[in-house]
Amino acid sequence: MADVYNWQLGRAMPYPYEEAHPRRQFAAVFNINRCIGCQTCTGACKATWTFSKGQEAMWWNNVESKPYGGYPKSWDVKILQKLDEAHRTLGEQAEWNASAPTGEAPYGAYTGKTLIEAAAALETGEQVLGYLPEDSEWAAPNYYEDTATAYKGSKPLGLSAEGATLPAHQTWFFYLQRLCNHCTYPACLAACPRKAIYKRPEDGIVLIDQERCRGYRKCVEACPYKKPMYRGTTGTSEKCVACYPRVEGNDPLSDGVPMETRCMAVCPGKIRMNGLVAIAEDGAWKEDPNHPLYYMVRVEEVALPLYPQFGTEPNIYYIPPRWAPRPYLRQMFGPGVDKAIERYSAPSRTLLAIMQLFRATQKMIFRYEIEEGPLVYEKEINGQPWQMYDDTIIGFDSLGNEVARLSVVEPMIHRTAERANSI
Repeated sequence: MADVYNWQLGRAMPYPYEEAHPRRQFAAVFNINRCIGCQTCTGACKATWTFSKGQEAMWWNNVESKPYGGYPKSWDVKILQKLDEAHRTLGEQAEWNASAPTGEAPYGAYTGKTLIEAAAALETGEQVLGYLPEDSEWAAPNYYEDTATAYKGSKPLGLSAEGATLPAHQTWFFYLQRLCNHCTYPACLAACPRKAIYKRPEDGIVLIDQERCRGYRKCVEACPYKKPMYRGTTGTSEKCVACYPRVEGNDPLSDGVPMETRCMAVCPGKIRMNGLVAIAEDGAWKEDPNHPLYYMVRVEEVALPLYPQFGTEPNIYYIPPRWAPRPYLRQMFGPGVDKAIERYSAPSRTLLAIMQLFRATQKMIFRYEIEEGPLVYEKEINGQPWQMYDDTIIGFDSLGNEVARLSVVEPMIHRTAERANSI
């Protein structure tokens, strides 16, 4: 095992391979607060990549209702239970020391065991602590869709006589959008005995070499997010390929510049932003506050990784839902939840402008500029004054061409009297 640095954990950890990082990393931010659960992303991915024989149960992209839903069924509950059992067996606690965050450890330090550390400490004989789902658990991608929690004294359907207020609703659920995280330290790659899984040096996309794969399903067992999937007709495993032809700029619509993936580009709720971030030799994100993803993840810290305690350093980030109980969200996204929700609820001038760029273009945005506009609104949020400005944000592609221009205040068009309606 080599020692590698995981900035999401705020410490070094063991990994089967020496530290190596791509020049740029495929990454994305999903705003859970905007998702309407329409599954347009799921359908677009299915129609593009997994429509063939043997792929019927493959859903590289899925949207599941939390807290009860999951694909495969109960994937997160099962791996969290395994990790919890490992800590109990070892007589240790899985905790976060978030008292002293730094630039290299923005969420503090995780003092528990990762999945690789737990497997080694328990002497399981495996590289990663994991499990292989039963066939029945892959039967449907929408278990418990739109199923909300109930509580003692609630009315039928979990309705509250008092209504709902922030910060947490008594009855709640939210949609979690999932695809391969294209992790910095992939568990699937660590576990593959054939070395059939690799991380591309140009963009950090994790792929499975179909020529080398023999279908041992060690990747399926090891990935805590359960995103590699076995295909019985070919005897190999397959997974999300991050629509790499689009990322490479080879799509006919791309004009030769990187484009967002299919699942990102079709989103009606405008919840997704996909891009490539520059990576330093030590694995850190190169400082670039004018990159929208860098700003949201590293400056505002409003977007967080999914289950960072697993130790894979995932590269898909989420703006947490404001209405769900904080302990549940901290388990899912780590100790940065409170700060992220606070900053999303009262966004800074820059963050509010960046939020307009979501789904403004299919081309990846590498840089933004803001043209300042007038003050248009003032109010108090959480006891603090807050102001909104009608700024204009401009997005640029990898070649520096303008690909998006939007104002914070959406323009309103008033029809003249002779055209009062569309008839």
